Amino acid sequence: MRVAAIQMTSGPQPEANIAEADRLIAAAAQQGAELVLLPECFAAFGAAELARIAAAEQGGQGPIRRFLADCARRHGVWLIAGSLPLVHQPGGPVYASCLVLDAEGREVACYDKLHLFDVDVADSTGSYRESRDYRHGEHWLCVDTPVGRVGLSICYDLRFPELYQALRADGAELLVVPAAFTAVTGAAHWEVLLRARAIETQCYVLAANQCGSHPNGRQTYGHSCLIDPWGEVTACLPDNPGTLVAEIDPERIARVRRNMPLAAHRRFAGNPQIVPPNEESSQ
Repeated sequence: MRVAAIQMTSGPQPEANIAEADRLIAAAAQQGAELVLLPECFAAFGAAELARIAAAEQGGQGPIRRFLADCARRHGVWLIAGSLPLVHQPGGPVYASCLVLDAEGREVACYDKLHLFDVDVADSTGSYRESRDYRHGEHWLCVDTPVGRVGLSICYDLRFPELYQALRADGAELLVVPAAFTAVTGAAHWEVLLRARAIETQCYVLAANQCGSHPNGRQTYGHSCLIDPWGEVTACLPDNPGTLVAEIDPERIARVRRNMPLAAHRRFAGNPQIVPPNEESSQ
């Protein structure tokens, strides 16, 4: 089974970003990809009018959602649409949402980013505060696809392993990480975190990152990749826009889990026999 990660250098204008995404998705489909992952903020990176974009997309009638539906149908692929700003009710808060569309162009799932990037980074931007623009989500989500059960996450989520354990417990076989990791944090932590999540959950991890220098001055790391359940990087892009297409093997997942049954050995997943020392001493 073939999956693809799309790597982009998106700007603030959705029209230009959509045209570039269409070109790269077409390339992935031509190489036999059944599922295609777009990066975080693929349609609007650094846009000043996120609320306006989100309002225009409400109810599935906006230009970005129409593009996604048409693109999935036209190329016959499942699309995991990185993230785009969405509101779920008139006048409601804006979420960083990841839509999943099937090969008929139907929206089958929507995940709202749980962890918001309110962080100081030693780069030219210096301070990032996603909570100024977005409300965090409340629920994790898995979805069944032709390439297996997929656990959804977005960018900064990657630093919170308990999310991925919940996805694994819900049957995830492939974890997706659409991202806009900065150049600084990416160089330090991108690959090691992705490999850790794969090793801990014994899932494939497909990550699609933004890359290069963006019109708003931000720099992102690139290096979109596929990592197997043993933690090996099976395919990786450099730091320029492009399409990564690679194979996932269900038997590889089964073999790794059979040989090292982590799920059966886990003792801190709500096990009442494992208690903190102060509680143990009181019994």
